[in-house]
Amino acid sequence: MTLADLPAGRTGTDGSAVVRLLSYNIRSMRDDRRALARVIRACAPDVVCVQEAPRFFRWRKHAAWLARECGLVYVTGGATATGPMILSSLRPTVESTRDVLLPHTPGLHRRGFATAVLRFGPSARLGVLSCHLSLQTDERQAQGRMLLDELAALGTEHTVAAGDLNERPRGKTFRALASKLQDCWAVEPWGGEYTSTPRDPHQRIDAVLASRGVEVLGCGVPDGLDGITPSDLCAATDHLPVLAALRVPSGTGA
Repeated sequence: MTLADLPAGRTGTDGSAVVRLLSYNIRSMRDDRRALARVIRACAPDVVCVQEAPRFFRWRKHAAWLARECGLVYVTGGATATGPMILSSLRPTVESTRDVLLPHTPGLHRRGFATAVLRFGPSARLGVLSCHLSLQTDERQAQGRMLLDELAALGTEHTVAAGDLNERPRGKTFRALASKLQDCWAVEPWGGEYTSTPRDPHQRIDAVLASRGVEVLGCGVPDGLDGITPSDLCAATDHLPVLAALRVPSGTGA
């Protein structure tokens, strides 16, 4: 699959939906915000799972600016989830949202999940979770287990978790998640593999992970997509984005 072949978001005649989902650690928008917006717009996402969203003074204003500049709307998260956030286009109907604060280990940054249930067309429902797991091994492993529990609690047959796992694919937490969910890059690689760092990509620590019933049409770093330049990727933040095209069947459970 070439970069130009990644399917656009659309709803099929059978009620299924192709969803373009972007996962992106934006480092609290401390870098070049306009380069960041250009990268996101060029990916034409239906859903964006953000990590390290602004979460301090006037964080809602910054989140609203990013959504507006990218032609998206705020769904949930940000400071209320200690960093993870979900944005979307106007295409899905937001059925529910929930921000989850995870147990706090003294001396470490508190983590959370931003979650939403989105419906595309009449009946293609997708549970979405944006995450940023701990740098500390034991805490990260516990958060990986909680991630699976939260996906199950969304009550949708089809789910996707996306974010900064702070671990490579051979790590214990990454492997545990990939044993229950599809590691979308491994299933249908597209674009680039490594997400860290933009100036020296050498490791994959960001991922999109989908439940078994979701069809993965392509997933990877959009480093050669029209409208995205190497200079913008380097200027926007300290991670590379991960873009996936997913086909969600119709008639998912309540």
